[in-house]
Amino acid sequence: MNYRHAFHAGNFADVIKHIVLVRILTHLQEKPAPFRVIDSHAGAGLYDLTGDEATRSGEWTTGIARALQARFSEASTPLVAPYLDIVRSFNAPRELKAYPGSPLIARALMRPQDSMVCCEVEPTARKKLISALRRDEQARVVDIDGWIGLPAYVPPKERRGVVLIDPPYEDKNEFARMAAVFEQVYAKWATGIYMLWYPAKSRRATDELAQHVAATAAASATPGKCLRLEFSVAPQTADGPLTSTGLLIVNPPWKLATELKEILPQLEKPLGLGGAGRFRLETAKP
Repeated sequence: MNYRHAFHAGNFADVIKHIVLVRILTHLQEKPAPFRVIDSHAGAGLYDLTGDEATRSGEWTTGIARALQARFSEASTPLVAPYLDIVRSFNAPRELKAYPGSPLIARALMRPQDSMVCCEVEPTARKKLISALRRDEQARVVDIDGWIGLPAYVPPKERRGVVLIDPPYEDKNEFARMAAVFEQVYAKWATGIYMLWYPAKSRRATDELAQHVAATAAASATPGKCLRLEFSVAPQTADGPLTSTGLLIVNPPWKLATELKEILPQLEKPLGLGGAGRFRLETAKP
């Protein structure tokens, strides 16, 4: 697939991914010790939903636009509110014209003692990200391929934090590369939290990735748990647009699974296309 994010910003996959990211960062905030965010494929930072790309795809209209209008249960409202409030902060009241990418969402939850490293090699996206972060001293943008940069940036000196691995999946070997690089970085930092995003188009490819990641975590000297989340807004077809998204979360905060069991059912109807969406949430097995 060709995943130029300007076409897909704010779609259902972003909503799921960023809700999880916000929940993880919220848990990291519970301790005063500093944490670091490492984003392997950071993107442009802020996306114009009125621009040509977003207008052409219109994916945000069935993603973040619906999430902002959805009614959540009493239990799930405080869990999704921080994410929705961050999105609203980039827009005028009652308007939705911009969507923040992972770096700006993470930056909104960083404290003075926290830091972030963003890898981005595409020149236009990197320039936009630097501008969006306003040369923030706590957030460094580096001109390096995330696959090469990740092993160099772990473990961070803080020894706490989250690694977001979110490649564009433009190459057919991206799943294999994800598995290999995760194995490399996990060997260096087995106590970090990892979020691995993938398009859930091929059941064989996604199952193999989940099994490999779970096996890598389990084989560590300090065995880690791998949570697998998949969310579908409609049945996925091999040649059709993306309708199923996946996340592997390694070393998830202990409350995360319980929180997601509250949140995800609330998103099935708002995000579903032609009917309610569906999700699966389970511990991945080697």
